[in-house]
Amino acid sequence: MKKIVSLLLATMMLLSLVACSQTATTPSENPSTSDTVTLRVWGSQDDQEMLQVMIDEFIAANPDTGWLITLGVVSEADAKTKYLEDPEAAADIFAFANDQITDLVKAGGLYKITRNADDIKSRNSEGSIEGSSVDGQLYGYPMTADNGYFLYYDSSVYSKEDVKSLDTMLEVANAAGKKVFMDVSNGWYIASFFLGNGGTFSVDADGNQVVDFNNEKGLQAAEAIKAFTADPAFLTGDDSIFTAGIGDTIAAGVSGTWNAKAIEETLGENYAATKLPEYTTTDGLVQMGSFVGYKVLGVNALTEFPEQAMDLADFLTNEENQKIRFEERQLLPSNKNAASESAVSKNVAIAALQEQNPYGTSQKDVLGTYWGPAEAFGTTMEAKDYSKDLQTLLDDMVAQIQAPASN
Repeated sequence: MKKIVSLLLATMMLLSLVACSQTATTPSENPSTSDTVTLRVWGSQDDQEMLQVMIDEFIAANPDTGWLITLGVVSEADAKTKYLEDPEAAADIFAFANDQITDLVKAGGLYKITRNADDIKSRNSEGSIEGSSVDGQLYGYPMTADNGYFLYYDSSVYSKEDVKSLDTMLEVANAAGKKVFMDVSNGWYIASFFLGNGGTFSVDADGNQVVDFNNEKGLQAAEAIKAFTADPAFLTGDDSIFTAGIGDTIAAGVSGTWNAKAIEETLGENYAATKLPEYTTTDGLVQMGSFVGYKVLGVNALTEFPEQAMDLADFLTNEENQKIRFEERQLLPSNKNAASESAVSKNVAIAALQEQNPYGTSQKDVLGTYWGPAEAFGTTMEAKDYSKDLQTLLDDMVAQIQAPASN
């Protein structure tokens, strides 16, 4: 009997601890409401504090509902992968880069936006709405228009004229004992060489990726990548390598607005940014391209509370909260009113992103089969592994990219 009583007491204590734990991660609950709306939200590590404040404000603005809203850390880049691992265990609302939207819709992962769709379309840029839609149906809430990249540089090393040419940048860097940074083993960045020289992405009738990176123009781009990665001034790595080295060993590098604050603080009066440079091919100079994309909030098609999830996602991406994302993270708003603020147009990183955007390609038609083979090709170039000729490497990469997706 004592064992039974002890077991019951232990169980009650455990339940109490669980309840306390939920309360600690929940912005608010309304005990007067018997039915509680339980929602989970995924966002990047850097956005957690900001999202918590926004969620608190949403709950305060909707006091007639009992809310239990918790946060989890999943980056926009990892959202699709994490969702597909276990859709039922995924968050009700999650942020993702819009190149994932086709795969997510194909997997039945996104709830069609049925509340306030016309208002969402009217307040956000046309490109962001197109990037959040599939076959004309809105499947997400545009959150930012910053999913692109450009060139940061140290103006004590480079002039505005220097950074127009990749060849010149490497020459100056070598003379100064500095490095030019680019994560070539990342498919997002390496595409800039191919896209600039006419490379295209499309999706065929069977829903498979189609690219033309192994044609004559693709080979020219690959030759430029090989020359760049073989140069003594070339440096690769992740964001931490770039932000730690800029202003010291690194004179310039390719990245996006999410690193603007750290780079500006480091470079101070030498902080500068512009579009990507031109590179040289046998046909002449080529302006490097880029991806143009958006961060989007999606609602899990399996959510138990779709209407409330849509209301929360709508709130998290409204004009005011997009302004907050810009102020705190320097993320370019997709909201037209927020993007028209004078502080946005005067921002050095935003101006560079907008300068690069005319040379950008929408990443919406980029499917999941692209990333792994592109990374493998870039890794081979970074390792200076020339055991296979470039044409063979390109043919292998394209064949893998165009292979039918497994999901």
